[in-house]
Amino acid sequence: MTAFAALLRAVNVGGTGKLAMSDLVKICDKAGLERAKTYIQSGNVVFESRASEATVKAGLEKALAVKVGKPVRVLVRTADELDQVLARNPFRDAEPKRVIVVFLDHAPPKDAVTHVATPGGEQLVLDGRELYIHFPNGQGTSKLKVPFSDVGTGRNMNTVTKLAAMSRELTKDAR
Repeated sequence: MTAFAALLRAVNVGGTGKLAMSDLVKICDKAGLERAKTYIQSGNVVFESRASEATVKAGLEKALAVKVGKPVRVLVRTADELDQVLARNPFRDAEPKRVIVVFLDHAPPKDAVTHVATPGGEQLVLDGRELYIHFPNGQGTSKLKVPFSDVGTGRNMNTVTKLAAMSRELTKDAR
């Protein structure tokens, strides 16, 4: 069994994409994902599965579309991948709530953020399928046009840390 975290895009954010987390757990159960547990109300769930990442992603997206009546993008990472995201964080000295990781399905070209304007002194580092952004003055006041916001989903480092811990706990409990 592999422990996964699924990050749903645009669920329970700003009044859009309403989905009760209890319903998300039921969707996971019906999709054959085991021991599903959610974290906060913004579409984060950890679970175990024998299926591949691509199969898990496709199954969840299909089930969610049926439930909410429109497509819901799902970004999936294994517990090991979440640990790697934490280890690769280029902004370890910054407040975790001021560092956002934008998760993507595929790695964009390495120079994809080279010329992005950073009006509030934001710093961007693209590393594989993740874009790390440090918001020195907070995300709420930033005027940064976040690259890939239409195809990815962002979580602050506090949330990523918690999801990694929850994923590891699933693996530990299974032993």
